Amino acid sequence: MKKNKKVKYQAKQLNSFSKPVEILFAVLLGLFVISCIFPFIFVIILSLSSELSLTQNGYSLIPEAWSLEGFRYLFQMKEQLLHSIGISLFVTVVGTLLTIFMTSTYAYALSRSNFKYRKFFTFIILFTMLFSGGLVPGYIVMTQLLHLKDTIWALILPMCLSPFYVIVMRTFFKRSVPDSIIESAKIDGASEIRVFLSIVLPLALPGLATIGLFSTLGYWNDWFNALLYIDSANLVPLQFLLMKIQNTMEFISTNAEMSATMASTVNTSLPQESTRMAMVVISVLPIAMTYPFFQRYFVEGLTIGGVKE
Repeated sequence: MKKNKKVKYQAKQLNSFSKPVEILFAVLLGLFVISCIFPFIFVIILSLSSELSLTQNGYSLIPEAWSLEGFRYLFQMKEQLLHSIGISLFVTVVGTLLTIFMTSTYAYALSRSNFKYRKFFTFIILFTMLFSGGLVPGYIVMTQLLHLKDTIWALILPMCLSPFYVIVMRTFFKRSVPDSIIESAKIDGASEIRVFLSIVLPLALPGLATIGLFSTLGYWNDWFNALLYIDSANLVPLQFLLMKIQNTMEFISTNAEMSATMASTVNTSLPQESTRMAMVVISVLPIAMTYPFFQRYFVEGLTIGGVKE
């Protein structure tokens, strides 16, 4: 009994730091957290600042005057804004689920040494990661062969399978899913699909959550596919709509400089800087709120057991 206590105490000593070192690490982590959170807080403050105070005094942590004129300007087109948010949410959710499904199935097949065509499909995925057809062939495939121009799928399919994600998940499957677990399940009569759904995917939750987070960020921030393939206003995602609003504001401001009277009118009625910051808040806040859900899956995946000796 005393020996076990001594071993536990020694293990605890090896896995712990001295008090000054713990304080130093806590201070460094606190500074790192502040450096990550402060820019977004500062943007929120600027979005709530008066346009006049931003123009006269520049950016400041405590503005002279507070105002919601940036958000009011955006919500003048609230119907289109809410519709675009709905489009972005649909594209992000469906695209992320499709990405996780395609990436996990492709990577799992490549990770199994008994898969007959593993080398061929590995070569295909590596080749497409190093060499791509380019913008013009991709546009021809999407519009002429698949006929997906001006459809919601034009915002989803071009990004649903990434060679980099497949390579990452293949490596993750090899290192986190031992062959002994799969062999034991097959001896008990489990099919390949049952093994994949009941054993492999639960063990691979950290990797799936990582790929899901990257995919979610990619879909939510994507505007380029909308620029290429979307003509209808009913299919415009949020990021592309905000870019169009920004370009419109710049166009009005640039052309207003031709006339001093028009320039003064535009500068007083068009909250350019505060609207830009409001755009950042609207586009970043939803995706920032989803991160805790992915964090929960990280923790759950890391606590799932593996092979017991």
